[in-house]
Amino acid sequence: MTRNNPTNRASLSRRSGFCSSNQSCASGRKADVLLKPLIRCNLITFTRDLQLLQQKPFLPPVPRRQLAGSADFSAPSETNPGSLGRPSPLPVPSRLRAGGRSGAAAYLPPSGATALSLAPHRPLAMPNIVLFSGSSHHDLSQRVADRLGLELGKVVTKKFSNQETSVEIGESVRGEDVYIIQSGCGEINDNLMELLIMINACKIASSSRVTAVIPCFPYARQDKKDKSRAPISAKLVANMLSVAGADHIITMDLHASQIQGFFDIPVDNLYAEPAVLQWIKENILEWKNCIIVSPDAGGAKRVTSIADRLNVEFALIHKERKKANEVDRMVLVGDVKDRVAILVDDMADTCGTICHAADKLVSAGATKVYAILTHGIFSGPAISRINNAAFEAVVVTNTIPQEEKMKHCPKIQFIDISMSPCNCRNLRCTFAEFSPMTNLSAVEAHKNDDSNL
Repeated sequence: MTRNNPTNRASLSRRSGFCSSNQSCASGRKADVLLKPLIRCNLITFTRDLQLLQQKPFLPPVPRRQLAGSADFSAPSETNPGSLGRPSPLPVPSRLRAGGRSGAAAYLPPSGATALSLAPHRPLAMPNIVLFSGSSHHDLSQRVADRLGLELGKVVTKKFSNQETSVEIGESVRGEDVYIIQSGCGEINDNLMELLIMINACKIASSSRVTAVIPCFPYARQDKKDKSRAPISAKLVANMLSVAGADHIITMDLHASQIQGFFDIPVDNLYAEPAVLQWIKENILEWKNCIIVSPDAGGAKRVTSIADRLNVEFALIHKERKKANEVDRMVLVGDVKDRVAILVDDMADTCGTICHAADKLVSAGATKVYAILTHGIFSGPAISRINNAAFEAVVVTNTIPQEEKMKHCPKIQFIDISMSPCNCRNLRCTFAEFSPMTNLSAVEAHKNDDSNL
């Protein structure tokens, strides 16, 4: 009797999660009443947005920074939305879409309309960028600043009586993109500590980004454990730069490319190869009859790339080193007889390797011997060795100051890397926040801008 009671059956169905067909219909009618206004509202909103899109053309975003004298960039308008003056629009970083301090930044209007609007265009010369120079290579910093049309920022570095380093940033860097140029040369430990303090000072002063430009990366030769209990000092330097607050690293011709993997932040490793190729073609008349030589096996990839670009052959010298900075034996692999030999390496310290290599090439029949190096450290007996070696010229870049060494060695010549269009293009891409590879056509369209950098 109790089980057949209708009231009990309804109660049981509610407890068990089941309901009758009449209850299902009632629930469906309630859902329709609630959903129909929402669906109707969404359809009206979609129709209105579609009409707005048909009336107002879509305006693509443009880079937030415009360069000095860049006539190719022109702000689009509603009457002429395609007047960008460049092959393809470049993306604007999402963190800057709320109206940047410079250039034209794309943002969504408050109404939530789909069409993008553009902030007013202000053609400023690389705004909100501050360039500081460390103590290691002020001449290079000034050359870069002149090339970019900027003034070096105000900074005072000094030492206390106990030899601690003190840094005072002399201007506001709040919200600015800060670039600090400090090369790993001279008093390397002091200059490295100075760089770390400058990075940290700018970071805690609310700068938006800090980029460390280190033309010659310090401790780059200590990149692996080549014996028991050996330190990996390059990794330690990478950790120190990251902890200090660096957001980006720009360096040149790392001794070991894997050093880029020591960082958890972006690292741009620039190459001196374009400048080297230009120097060879302009200063060596017999360059078509030359042979590119690597003084060790580690530089084989570097010399093959240059040889392929020049359409010449390459050779290799295998060396055995028993002690640091001392070469025990060399073996030449390749034919250099009656050719101009060009030794190419990333760095030279005491110059024992390249001077022994020059003697080896001359004894093998080379008519002339040149040496081209990215980083000319030239410590210890390097200058006297170069003067006594069979070099026509020893060419280095100015990642390290060379003025004093050139006074004592007339064979030393230098290539100014601040004048390299490739390096200027990289700085421009870093500042404008687009990739030089994915936007190659846009970069090529602005080759004329290099004259303004």
